[in-house]
Amino acid sequence: MSKLITTMVGAIDSLLPELETVYKDLHQHPELSMQEVRTAQIVADYVEKFGYEVTRNVGVTGVVAVLRNGDGPTVMLRADMDALPMAEATGLPYASTVKAKDEDGIEVGVAHSCGHDLHVTWLMGVARLMAGHRDAWRGTLMAVFQPGEEVGRGARSMIEDGMVVRFPKPDVILGQHVMVGAAGTVGYRSGTILSAGDSLKVRLFGRGSHGSQPQTSIDPVIMAASTTLRLQTIVSREISPRDSAVLTIGALQAGTKENIIPDDATLKLNMRTFDEDVREYMLGAIRRICCAECVASNAPREPEFTTLSSYPLTVNDDATCERLRNTFEAHFGERAYETQPAAASEDFSVFGREWGVPYAFWFIGGTDPEEFKRAVAAKKLNEIPSNHSPKFAPVLDPTLRTGLEAMLCAAGAWLGNEDSTT
Repeated sequence: MSKLITTMVGAIDSLLPELETVYKDLHQHPELSMQEVRTAQIVADYVEKFGYEVTRNVGVTGVVAVLRNGDGPTVMLRADMDALPMAEATGLPYASTVKAKDEDGIEVGVAHSCGHDLHVTWLMGVARLMAGHRDAWRGTLMAVFQPGEEVGRGARSMIEDGMVVRFPKPDVILGQHVMVGAAGTVGYRSGTILSAGDSLKVRLFGRGSHGSQPQTSIDPVIMAASTTLRLQTIVSREISPRDSAVLTIGALQAGTKENIIPDDATLKLNMRTFDEDVREYMLGAIRRICCAECVASNAPREPEFTTLSSYPLTVNDDATCERLRNTFEAHFGERAYETQPAAASEDFSVFGREWGVPYAFWFIGGTDPEEFKRAVAAKKLNEIPSNHSPKFAPVLDPTLRTGLEAMLCAAGAWLGNEDSTT
């Protein structure tokens, strides 16, 4: 067991019921990206009580809490706060029924279907425990509660608000994410652990007309349908089987009535890549195919491209991961394992890239262990509700404790009295 955690065992046991209450409250009151006002106030008020220097409204709603505890390294721990624009279907007694208006003014359901409520709860717990056991560590702890991860703008907005000059430069930046996996496990990996992600909106222009007179139109629905099918050939026919890539058309929007051919159609697409050259090639191929389909359809103008979000690769530092591997394996034993890269994306690495310091990100399993075991045996892992599913619901026991201990282990690997070197 981690020496830092050894001094906190009783405190962890006592704190878990409080954290479960915090988690359920956050889960029932999710907030959309860059609108996390209530969540930010809760975390700021909470950590301020334990002696942290708290700065609010960093990058719109971000919170930075700093606790200085003598000479030693500076460790930044990060949690994201935002929820998703979707209705929850978990059936939990504390399920969200919240509705809110998105940035386009459209009312949507709101749910913590990616687990950010758990991330916030973990970091709040770590902040309290570290403040209450200052004799067990030395250095500076910086707890960062970040907005807007789901839209890829939160980390960047905090950086643009002067984060790298307003706060201590970390020696290392650490973060974690709940994922599908047996609850109680911790998955780490050196090198690339998360893909790059790019989301685009493509508007295709035609010429509207009456549904009974298609010859007088340039039909953007046909244009959009053809484009959708052709875009799928980028991965299947233009990317080497040795390279991993995903391209998904998540929305095709056109028209309002069955007998009206509309003037335009909109595609919203998302791509994931694990190599910068592949990423650049796919972005170019998307543009080429969309433009070519418009030419083939005799469209009156070229398509309009808008970047909705862009996430860089998350590439864990080797030396940092080696230190984490040692501390995770020492504390969790066989429950710590080397994971495969995930085709999910994060803006977490923006902090490390901008500060020019090493960073590492890892996964916490949130699936009932017996359910996970049965799914593995039946080869039905894909049927477990995953992040962004309306039925995604991490089990709290032992997920809450595991994430708390993992983050404490990670912080202790730099700040603990047994090893305060960088």
